[in-house]
Formats: sequence, structure tokens, C-alpha cells
Amino acid sequence: MMLVREVPAVEVLMVKRNYAIDHFSGAMVFPGGKVESADTDPAWAEQVQGWDDIPDSERGPRISAIRETFEECGILPAVQGYAADPEGTKALRSAMDRGEASFLAYLQQHGLRPDLRALSLFSRWRTPPVVAKRFDTYFYLVEAPGDQVALADGRETISAEWIAAGTALDMAARGERTMVLPTRMNLSVLARTASIADAVAANALRPAHIVEPAVELHGGERFLRLRDADGYGPVLEPLRV
Repeated sequence: MMLVREVPAVEVLMVKRNYAIDHFSGAMVFPGGKVESADTDPAWAEQVQGWDDIPDSERGPRISAIRETFEECGILPAVQGYAADPEGTKALRSAMDRGEASFLAYLQQHGLRPDLRALSLFSRWRTPPVVAKRFDTYFYLVEAPGDQVALADGRETISAEWIAAGTALDMAARGERTMVLPTRMNLSVLARTASIADAVAANALRPAHIVEPAVELHGGERFLRLRDADGYGPVLEPLRV
């Protein structure tokens, strides 16, 4: 989930992965995680807004993005009138992460109905077949609720910060932040926009496209190359697995 706000420049929320996590440990990423079976429960049809406006293949990923954002940093996006204290929900969020509490039940209890239409599909990335563990990742852009505060869960994420996309990229280039390729590429696109409205409008003009980097061999080393159609410009960098 690419949570964005204007203060007045556009900033995006990024979280730092726990160093004890096996994948992307220590990296700065956007809040998110994998789709769980509970994210595709038919009961969601009555709990969310925009159910019939979203393709069936994207309902689970959108619900998952909202849930994971809540679990990891305490922010509940795409919902009006929610201003819970993230410290006060920390134990609940931890129980949800362990599978001991239901996100759907929590929303039902409090009459909260996320609007799936509020999420704008920013990009979709797949890791190339040569990578041992493959990911099929949806990146969604959504304006952050103005009255909510981010607080890292302390397990998967150990810190959360609002940062301008260009600043984040500069810090990564200087080695002050660790970021994987998809994160940097999506930040590079976000950095070209001056407002949230510009970002949403520009995103709507981009054709639906799955980004799957090509693997090339140069001098005995493997590199990842993005195609022109991917929309990120010429990119060639070493494959690190």
C-alpha cells in the first residue's frame, strides 16, 4: 500500500522491515503482505463498498492491502470516520497477525466499511522465473486519512516514516536506506508528481501492465532489465538473490 499525503509536498509512508525477517530484512518498503484465505471470504461482499466495481481477481489483494496496512502500522485506509489510537490497537493488531483475531469481525463490530474503489492500482510486479521464491505483487496508491497516526507493529516492521519519494531515492542512492528494485521504481514514478491528484490522474493514464524484469547475462553475471513498456525508463542492474 502506497499511503500518500500532502504536507504540502507529497510524502509516502514507508516502513522498515525487521532484520529478523527472512525476506527483505532491514529494507524500507511500503506496508503490505500476502493475501490470506480470510481476505477472500464471501462475507466481504457485504462489508466493503465498491465490491461489484472491482474485478474478482483484485478483491482479495485490495482487502489484504488494507488489512496488512492496519496490522503493520495502525492506519486503516479507505475508511471514513476512523481515528483509533494506534497504540490502543497494537495488541489487537498483533492478534490479527497471529491469526487469533479477525479483521473482518473487527470491522463488522465497529460498522466500518472500507471502499475498495479508493485504492488505485499503481503497478503490478512479478519476479522472474529464475528466482527461487516468486512474488506476484499489487501496488496500490491511496490517500492517507488525515487524522490517523502510523505506529510500527514491532514485529514485521520496526519503524515507520513519512518521506518524499525523491528524498527516499536519494537516501537509497547514498546507501542510507535499503530498497529493492520495485520499491525504487515506484518511488521514481511518484516523484514525478506534484500532488496526490496528479499522481492519481497520471496513474489512470498508464496502461494495465504486469512488470516482469527480463534476466540477461553480461560478463558472467546476471542482470535485470526493464522493458520500455514498463514505464520506468532504461533500467539494468545486477540480480541479487
